[in-house]
Amino acid sequence: MLTPTERGAQAAGGGYDLAHHGDAEVGEGLVDLAVNVRAGTPPPWLAERIAASLSGLAAYPDGRAARRAVALRHGRADEREVLLTAGAAEAFVLLARALRPRHAVVVHPQFTEPEAALRAAGHPVHRVLLAAADGFRLDPAAVPADADLVVLGNPTNPTSVLHPASLVRELARPGRTLVVDEAFMDAVPGEPESLAAARDVPGLLVLRSLTKTWGLAGLRIGYVLGAREPIAALERAQPLWAVSTPALAAARACVGADALAEAAAAAVEAAADRAYLLSRLRDFPAVRVAGDSPAAPFVLLRMPAAGQVRTRLRALGYAVRRADTFPGLGPDWLRVAVRDRRTTDGFANALATATAELPAP
Repeated sequence: MLTPTERGAQAAGGGYDLAHHGDAEVGEGLVDLAVNVRAGTPPPWLAERIAASLSGLAAYPDGRAARRAVALRHGRADEREVLLTAGAAEAFVLLARALRPRHAVVVHPQFTEPEAALRAAGHPVHRVLLAAADGFRLDPAAVPADADLVVLGNPTNPTSVLHPASLVRELARPGRTLVVDEAFMDAVPGEPESLAAARDVPGLLVLRSLTKTWGLAGLRIGYVLGAREPIAALERAQPLWAVSTPALAAARACVGADALAEAAAAAVEAAADRAYLLSRLRDFPAVRVAGDSPAAPFVLLRMPAAGQVRTRLRALGYAVRRADTFPGLGPDWLRVAVRDRRTTDGFANALATATAELPAP
């Protein structure tokens, strides 16, 4: 098994450490603005449902009921259009194992695990870099026509850009697998650009995570939605019993009607908290927010000497995510998670101190 250092070296591509993630930024005593997991989670009712599942640990996990519940939640035909995974990240490893792309394309900046998994499996990866000057908006024409695998995040981590579903659909074509990472879509009120229920898009696979909204990063639960044949191919590449009984219990709980209502309310609250964060950031002329209208529970910031600012913030008790590990971004970018207004006020005060000597743009 590779050590974290060895895996980082293997996953690195083009000078970017693709294996770096926000959890590496956090530490004891720091306010966590580096990891995009909703604060105050999991809620007590969910923790109780998970704890109740422990009485069944002697039996092998049976995911059929959870798959049916997820299929129903997204209006899929049946459970054969759903594959449960140990977090959405496992799905990228399964894709790299199950597919044999001749021309794999990853649209960046985005979550680095898809490219890391493809490279680790020996697949060359072509990067399509979206431009900061254009708000990191998707241009389907920028994706090579002969690409037979395209991976895109929506809304995209770390840019917080929500791409119109109509544009994402333009990426689909016969003979191409189109992978849309919707790990943060449930944090967008109403999920207006989701393709999770779409069954008319050729080659479409949609990835979802339950770890962000529900605070289950340590439990690992996500899923893939798509047509039966590619779902079956991914399942053949998956180890037996990859999703634990407690994770299956969490999946069933998180797609129920009451949970969906709670998630919808949390998305509205997060949008309000994000608007407040953006209002506070307008007090900093040297700090620019990426994109025209951030849509996810995090924002991407550009500023001079971002590395120094990050170090100063850490000394002041705030952990933010360096963004120079994302292809297409450089040392002047940071990602900040959306939190409640009190936390945002504290962060803004710390940011004022950390940026006090930065030149105005």
